[in-house]
Amino acid sequence: MGLWIGIIIVLFVLGSMMALKPSGIDQRLDNLRMMARRLQLNPKLITCPDWIKGKDNEYGRGMIGQYCLILEGTQLPHARYQVIDGQWRPDNSFVDMAVDNSKLAIPSAIRPSQNHTNTVVKKINFSLDKTPLDLPVSIEPFVKGLTTKANSIIIYWEDIAYVRPSTNPAYQQTLIETDLLALKEKLEKWALDMQKKP
Repeated sequence: MGLWIGIIIVLFVLGSMMALKPSGIDQRLDNLRMMARRLQLNPKLITCPDWIKGKDNEYGRGMIGQYCLILEGTQLPHARYQVIDGQWRPDNSFVDMAVDNSKLAIPSAIRPSQNHTNTVVKKINFSLDKTPLDLPVSIEPFVKGLTTKANSIIIYWEDIAYVRPSTNPAYQQTLIETDLLALKEKLEKWALDMQKKP
């Protein structure tokens, strides 16, 4: 009887240890994000912004990967782009909520709206309009949006779909670095294009 109890305890402990082990997809995703960190792409998992189509192709639904490249000594316009038919298209609903100190602040007692006093509607940046993504075929279908501000360019994409066998059957761990280097190169090129064009 004592032998059976010992066997049950050992199986219970082994089962608990196996439950703690991350799945294959989680391990692949961890490898992808670790490589992105090494390449200074600063990955984060965030709630899908409300201007990007997320889970089930609905705006602002689910979680999405955000990879940010910081470019020292660069000043980029504040802009947002969505992917439409494999091209960057500016987000027409973009409003910059920054306060413009050069404008007169209207006291709240006579202000028509209680929102932001000096909300500035910035001119939409068209620098990348109709620019093809031209990213590796293993990344391009999962890219959803791009935003720039100050000295950073940020791409939003479903990085988990990149490592999932059902959505990327051609996944190979040896290609992660090559694909991420191509992504980084494109981000640098787009940032340069945005600086050249007004």
